[in-house]
Amino acid sequence: MYVKSIILEGFKSYAQRTEVNGFDPLFNAITGLNGSGKSNILDSICFLLGISNLSQVRASNLQDLVYKNGQAGITKASVSITFDNSDKKQSPLGFEAHDEITVTRQVVIGGRNKYLINGVNANNTRVQDLFCSVGLNVNNPHFLIMQGRITKVLNMKPPEVRVLRTIRKKLHV
Repeated sequence: MYVKSIILEGFKSYAQRTEVNGFDPLFNAITGLNGSGKSNILDSICFLLGISNLSQVRASNLQDLVYKNGQAGITKASVSITFDNSDKKQSPLGFEAHDEITVTRQVVIGGRNKYLINGVNANNTRVQDLFCSVGLNVNNPHFLIMQGRITKVLNMKPPEVRVLRTIRKKLHV
């Protein structure tokens, strides 16, 4: 299972519906000029995956994720990711019959928050179960290394690296 496309609408700097596609099954890199929205694309992925520590997406509350905090007439942020699920050996439990899986998360000014899986309402637990069944745990503290922290990781001493490996083994990631 891999990302096929991402659709952002009203999410952070993406006021209008924006589709990002052309992903490779094995390796992807997001490049662009300063201020072009690269970090917000990563934030949108974390948001959709259900990250619980909003500071990792540079927000203090869900409303911060809505374009200009709703001040520009946009009152909802929505992120949809379509996953290619054609490799049935890697398919999440219960989704073996689907060649694609689309997960959507929306937040509305005022705090209403909802998930959809293939257009059907789902709760956070159901979404987390889907991702955990393919070995993805967004709340693993080392799931995402944000901009500026990569140098710290690269400069770690061997005992610190061993701690990361131990954590990884315990979390089965």
